[in-house]
Amino acid sequence: MELGIGIGWRPEIADEVEALAGIDWVEAVAENLCADHLPDSLVRLRERGVRVVPHGVALGLGGADRPDPVRLASLAARAELLGTPLVTEHIAFVRAGGPLTASPRLEAGHLLPVPRTRDALDVLCENVRIAQDSLPVPLALENIAALITWPGEELTEGQFLAELAERTGVRLLIDVANLHTNHVNLGLDPAKALDELPVEAIAYVHVAGGVEKNGVWHDTHAHPVTAPVLDVLAELRSRVDPPGVLLERDDAFPPAGELAGELDAIRATLRRAAPPTRGPGAAPGVGSASASASASASASGEGPGRAVRGGDRPPVAPAPAGTRDRTAVTQAALLSALVAGTPAPEGFDHRRLRVQSRALAAKRADVVAKVAPELPEILGDGYRAAFLAYADGRPMSGGYRRDALDFAEHVLIAGGPADPAARRRLTYWWQDRAGARPPRRGTRLIRAARAALVGR
Repeated sequence: MELGIGIGWRPEIADEVEALAGIDWVEAVAENLCADHLPDSLVRLRERGVRVVPHGVALGLGGADRPDPVRLASLAARAELLGTPLVTEHIAFVRAGGPLTASPRLEAGHLLPVPRTRDALDVLCENVRIAQDSLPVPLALENIAALITWPGEELTEGQFLAELAERTGVRLLIDVANLHTNHVNLGLDPAKALDELPVEAIAYVHVAGGVEKNGVWHDTHAHPVTAPVLDVLAELRSRVDPPGVLLERDDAFPPAGELAGELDAIRATLRRAAPPTRGPGAAPGVGSASASASASASASGEGPGRAVRGGDRPPVAPAPAGTRDRTAVTQAALLSALVAGTPAPEGFDHRRLRVQSRALAAKRADVVAKVAPELPEILGDGYRAAFLAYADGRPMSGGYRRDALDFAEHVLIAGGPADPAARRRLTYWWQDRAGARPPRRGTRLIRAARAALVGR
């Protein structure tokens, strides 16, 4: 199945996406869609024949726990609603702790890299099989961008992805911006990773922008696509004609003309990097028509890289005894260091851990500002500093909406905001959303609320 050229659909740019010329398909964040109805914009796109692919961010298939059946059912429901040919997720973990470690459950609020070890691969393969058996359509998994690397890794990125695809039959969503990120941050060679990949397993490709700060590349999805990222796309295209290529943009959305310009740059890169057509009798090679046909066969569920369901898949044994426990301990230790301020596990680069920790806190601040836009409105320019101070050593444990309520509660208990009118607004906002759930530190909060309201 050929997808063509697509763009990430986001509510903020729904009108612009609908107006763009030459868009064959879109990708929507699965967790941002209701399970029983679609936004009008996606309905109109589907009526025009534009495919919609749901892109999950919360399964955490690289985590030590087996996939949550509720999250899997939710993703499956969105796949059914959209009539999509496939669904996608990430090779990452997003939470740790809990029963396997007899410790509090921690949420990263973002995608964290899986160690490229045999233990982690065994756990990931079993989790992928569970997910595949729960979904109505094939699954493709994305390589992620990383700010840190695990000590004692046993496989390269390309080897890890190749073995994952071989053992599970899962497709691959190759993000060339993430390959560039890992080149800058970790010294990994994108060309080597592409050489080691089973290109016939590629379902489609992501292209996105980022920015470099102090020698660290941040995969922001809020900046224009850079020439080095397009160079990695060209490297991939020289090896295979991918079934689909998609532009991602998640924030700081530019005018429609700039989005169209980035899509044109992607099309031009694909045209320039396409290998020359070989004459009759020429031996096929990497990036030849045979490789291109192989990728197309994979997207259709045919060929060695196919992603199919049921008994046609290669068997995957359960993760060996003790593997999940070991994985759980190492992931919980890392996540606790990143979000709860506990000592860094041995072997990690402490400077990079600090960069990752700050990035996770900043991500929390950004997402909370989106799910609760009244908070930055009420707190004004002081919102971000106040949130980062709150997040320091306070892990997220109940999702972003709970995080927003806890942050507001924290500000009120601390006697803020300084402006009486803002304090009244924040108090009313918290009371309106806290509902019947008894707040933690309830007595102190009631006192803070009363102080904000009485005599103002």
